[in-house]
Amino acid sequence: MRNLWMWLPDRVLGRVRFFAWASLVSQILIIGTGGAVRLTGSGLGCPTWPRCTEDSFVSTPEMGFHGIIEFGNRLLTFLLIIIAIGMFLMVVRMRSERPELFRLSVALGLGIPAQAVLGGITVLTDLNPYVVGLHYLLSAVLVGLAAWLLYRVRVGPASRIRSAGGLLAGILPAALAVLGVSIVLGTLTTGSGPHAGDGGAARNNLDSELLQHLHSWPSYVFFTLTVVATVLAFRGGHSPADTRLKRTMSGLTVMTLVQIGVGLYQARNGLPELAVGIHMVVAAVVVALNVTALFSTREDPESVPTMDRHRQRETAASGR
Repeated sequence: MRNLWMWLPDRVLGRVRFFAWASLVSQILIIGTGGAVRLTGSGLGCPTWPRCTEDSFVSTPEMGFHGIIEFGNRLLTFLLIIIAIGMFLMVVRMRSERPELFRLSVALGLGIPAQAVLGGITVLTDLNPYVVGLHYLLSAVLVGLAAWLLYRVRVGPASRIRSAGGLLAGILPAALAVLGVSIVLGTLTTGSGPHAGDGGAARNNLDSELLQHLHSWPSYVFFTLTVVATVLAFRGGHSPADTRLKRTMSGLTVMTLVQIGVGLYQARNGLPELAVGIHMVVAAVVVALNVTALFSTREDPESVPTMDRHRQRETAASGR
């Protein structure tokens, strides 16, 4: 046991980064498979929970394609659990030096069984659209946590020194809040549309056309904030933190444009299944990029010495 404990990393190594990346990718992946369940009408492919049928934990040949799709999505949960356990083991020896990594890994790990239980409630309530929407919202939160964890693994512990200007540092959390509103309205819009996950599942009986417009408005506000933040980021300096922020904002701007384009396409073409699925996954990517950009506005140890030297030069110059 002691040998195993000593094998666990006491600092960020390659295997720690691997599990951090796996955490984020798997959280986005399960959104894609969950979307496939809904968009193929396989939401009740396994009609009960936690078993797939009253007599079997796995899908049976009689359940056909829908049973395979739904069971495959449930099976992916076990992969997430394995990754979460691995992530926890990668940081447990660092819990004193890097407590933020330990706390984030625990929060992410606890979110997975919570998501599984919520998925079970979704099935047991015959795909109630509000429960289905909550299922997606929790997934989006877990994507944000995984992105936060990955950023701290890649960059290091947070610092009290802010690397971005006050305006930029204020825009990014506002953009994340607006994005959250857009995602909530998106789940309500989906709950009023044709993709119920099963032919007999209830809809929320809200005005789908009106919700599509309401969903688009915060999306355009979010895009505007993203463009402004990107311009401000590129007007910044050249420290490692500035460079990371520029890259992240470029990616966020591009993915937001893609998301808006896919949203307009699906709204004008009768909500084709593939476009709706892409829209769901890209939304998760946008969440991850927004969270990454938000934390990129805080200085990190790699950049602090550069800033300190700059301040020393300024002090020396003023003394002369």
